[in-house]
Amino acid sequence: MVLNDYMNEFFPNLILRPPLFYNWKIGIRFELGVEWDREYHYLNSPYVQGVYKRAVTLFESLHLQDEKILVVVDVRDLGDGKPYKQKARIFSPYINEKSVLYKLRYTEMPYIFPEDDEDGKYKTHRFTLECKVSDTPLLKAVCNQDLGIQPSIFHRVYFLNIKRKTIFHVYDDRGCDLLAISPESIRDIYNTYNDWILDYDKDEIDKVFR
Repeated sequence: MVLNDYMNEFFPNLILRPPLFYNWKIGIRFELGVEWDREYHYLNSPYVQGVYKRAVTLFESLHLQDEKILVVVDVRDLGDGKPYKQKARIFSPYINEKSVLYKLRYTEMPYIFPEDDEDGKYKTHRFTLECKVSDTPLLKAVCNQDLGIQPSIFHRVYFLNIKRKTIFHVYDDRGCDLLAISPESIRDIYNTYNDWILDYDKDEIDKVFR
């Protein structure tokens, strides 16, 4: 499945960039990190383990191990005009079956936040990999991006479920967005993990599922 085809068919007119929740009519914003404290920035702290638990639980509830997904990673270059060469290295530490990397697709595109690039000197390097859920244990590395804990990936990562037609995005240890094409397709997630929904947006989210 080609990323552009997926987006045009199921999420038309949605630009794949944060904040996804505020740019699509059907979605849930979950809180991952609870009672944050700078002193909790170590691997086995209650805060970090709580972030992992919520992120992994939501992800595994949404994606079966043998389901095909599109994993999209966006990398911003430094605007120095040099070609980006770290293609396979973005995914290789997190892929169990190295043969899967042959499916990796790469696109250089204008910076995904043009409002922050008045001079037009930045680019977004987009990597898309179609794989099974079981092929890539990326999730904890995404959660670690602002915690100074390894493994860590500092790029934006999106998980697109081909069968369920959803987009799952952990924006950092604070929370994650789940988008869908209909309320019914994620109602089970909404009901089961209702207590984890971010309070700030809960009223608007509840209206979608009533």
